[in-house]
Amino acid sequence: MIAALADGVSRLTNYSTSADCAATLSCLGQLGVRIERNDAEILIHGAGQNRLQAPLKELDCGNSGTTMRLLAGILAGQNLGATLTGDQSLRSRPMQRIIEPLEMMGAQVSSHDGRAPLTILGRPPLAAIDYELLIASAQVKSCILLAGLNADGKTTVIENEVTRDHTERILPLFGVKIETGNKDEHGRFATVTGPAKLAAHDVAIPGDVSSAAYFIAAAILLGSSLEISNVGVNPTRLLFLKILATLGFMEVTNLPQETNEPVGTVQVQGIAKSLAWDGLDSPLKFEGLDIPLLIDELPLLAVVGSQVRGGIEIRDAEELRSKESDRIASTVTNLRAMGAEVEEFEDGLRVSGSTKLQGARIDPRADHRIAMAFSVAALIAEGESEINDAECVAVSFPEFFELLDSVAER
Repeated sequence: MIAALADGVSRLTNYSTSADCAATLSCLGQLGVRIERNDAEILIHGAGQNRLQAPLKELDCGNSGTTMRLLAGILAGQNLGATLTGDQSLRSRPMQRIIEPLEMMGAQVSSHDGRAPLTILGRPPLAAIDYELLIASAQVKSCILLAGLNADGKTTVIENEVTRDHTERILPLFGVKIETGNKDEHGRFATVTGPAKLAAHDVAIPGDVSSAAYFIAAAILLGSSLEISNVGVNPTRLLFLKILATLGFMEVTNLPQETNEPVGTVQVQGIAKSLAWDGLDSPLKFEGLDIPLLIDELPLLAVVGSQVRGGIEIRDAEELRSKESDRIASTVTNLRAMGAEVEEFEDGLRVSGSTKLQGARIDPRADHRIAMAFSVAALIAEGESEINDAECVAVSFPEFFELLDSVAER
C-alpha cells in the first residue's frame, strides 16, 4: 500500500502467498496501481500521492482486516469515493474504531452500524489531528498515520499500550519523515507530517514470526530441534518467543538490517521433560500490557499452556472475540474437545496444565490461526485429529500443512 502511493517502481521480494495479501493487491489494482508479479517477487508501479483512481466496483478485502483498515486510511485522503467490503467474517468486525478518527480528519464514512461495507468519500487535504487510541491496535494506528500522509500538518497517534511498529519502520524508507518516541513508561507516540511525497524503494520482506511460532511451539512441545532462517525479529513481536524460551533452548541470531526491520535466525531445541513455567505450580497469567504483544499467538499460547505444569490464564483479551472468529470461544471449545480442563471468561480463559490431549474433531470456525494452533495440539495428542475446513489457513499461510509435513518426524 505504501509503495502504491510512491513515485516510481518498488520491488518487493519474499511477498506472501496468503489470501490476505492477494486481496490487498486486487484492491490496489482496482485503484489504478499497476502490479507485476513473479512468484514471491512483485513490482509496484506507484501511482503517486493522491493519484489513485476511483474503482468501478466495491473493493473486496476478503478476510483481511489489515487490508480494510489501512486502505480506509489511504482512501480518506484521496479525491474519490470507494466502498470497502469483505467476507461475512470481516463484515462482522468492528470498524467504528477507524471511522471516528477519519471523520475527525474530514473524510465522510458511511457504514452498517459501525461495520463494513464502508463507503469512504475522501476530502483532501485532510485535517491533521492528535488522536489517542481507545484500544491497543496497530491497524488503527496505521490507518490514521496513512491518512495523515494527505493531511495538512502534523498527525500524531498516541498509544497507551505498545503495539507492533512495522508502519513506523517502513515509512522512512519511502522518504516520509516520522517522529516516534515514548509517551511514558508504557505508551508511545508517532507523528507524520503531511502532505507527504513518497519515493519508491525496494523492500526485502522478512519471514513472519507469527507464522514461524507454530513450528517453534511444536518443536518445544515435542522435544525436537529446529532452525528457522530469515524471520522477522521485530522487538514488538518477540514476547511469545521469550515465553517459549523458558521451556526449552532458544537462540535468536540477528542478521544485518536491510529494510529497517530486524531479521534473524531462530534455533530451537525442545527438552523432552515435564514442562513448567520457571518452576511455578500455579497458572502463569498474561494480561494488560502483554496482550497487544501476543494478540496473534494467544490461541497457540493456550495450547502450549495445556502441556505446562500449572497451566495458563489469559485476561484482558476481549479483542479476541472480534477476530476472524470469536477466538476465546473457539479455543475453549476445541481444547475441551481434546480433553483439557478450561474455564472461559468474558475477557479470556484459564487452562489447567499437564493435560494428556486426545485426538478430536476440531472446528476452527473458518479461522486460520485456530486451525494452525490446533494442528500443533494434534501433533502432541494421542490418537487421530481431524481439522474441519483446514483450507482456511490460506488466509495467512497457504503452505502451512505442506511445510508441517516436510519437517514432521516420520
